[in-house]
Amino acid sequence: MHALCADIKHQGRRLGFDLVGIAPADPSRHREYLRQWLDDGQAGTMQYLHNRFEERTDPAVYFPGAQSIICVAMNYHVQLAPSAEDESPHGKIARYALGEDYHELMKKRLHQLADWLREKHPDAKTRAAVDTAPVMEKELASRAGIGWVGKHTCVINPRIGSWILLGEILTTLPLPPDQPGVDRCGTCRRCIDACPTGAITAPYQLDARRCISYLTIERREEIPSEFQKPLGPWLFGCDICQEVCPWNNKAPISDDPAVTPRFPTGTINLEQLLSWKDEDYRQNLRRSAMKRVKLPILQRNAALVRQNIMGYTGSV
Repeated sequence: MHALCADIKHQGRRLGFDLVGIAPADPSRHREYLRQWLDDGQAGTMQYLHNRFEERTDPAVYFPGAQSIICVAMNYHVQLAPSAEDESPHGKIARYALGEDYHELMKKRLHQLADWLREKHPDAKTRAAVDTAPVMEKELASRAGIGWVGKHTCVINPRIGSWILLGEILTTLPLPPDQPGVDRCGTCRRCIDACPTGAITAPYQLDARRCISYLTIERREEIPSEFQKPLGPWLFGCDICQEVCPWNNKAPISDDPAVTPRFPTGTINLEQLLSWKDEDYRQNLRRSAMKRVKLPILQRNAALVRQNIMGYTGSV
């Protein structure tokens, strides 16, 4: 099986994944913490996280017979062009959403890897997962040696940093696991200190209700007034805790065309966005993860960001 693991990793890299590791399909070690986190309401309006709790905390419940999990990661760190020189306000977009929709991209590659694996072992059963499945992705990636879960709750790889997208293949094959990642955050707390909303309430603990990514993407209701100014220029998502992380100082630039930014500066002209109609939205965000947010919510964010940048006092 060790030879098969080497072949899996080689095939995974050939398909475009930067990192591949193997984790055992054991129950989550953080089951009780997750239960308490949910009960405390820290998931905010993300009610779906309360659903399928048993599956979410035990891969063998989600996928009966699962013995191993092939974890993959893809580098999405891209070089951004200099900001536009015009005076129009621009809103910032989290880098993960600048290229193609990673859900579709990674799912396609995972299915190709799963098909290859079943050709080698026809009796093996597999199930691919990316983000939306009830799987504890970050914990599994850490178990598989992809990296460690940092104090900002993102997975950090010592070579690539935290600019990585995660995916998994659950399988009934008993594959030898890799050594888990080793926490190397040390005494650093730059991510904690840099968060403008105090979302990182303690090392390795995140209150989603305060997180700019949650507020701009997941929250459909009005953004609470206490968080409107701290949004700053962030239109969709937020990268602050990753931008200040020392492990990202020398992160390599991805050469994968799929993550090439559709908005080269990583920003959108807010005046133009506020004038978008449905057809503009569809054309500009075709095959983009930004379509997680519908146009009215995106324009809600744009109005708040414009106000932050320009001191605009009109209705938001």
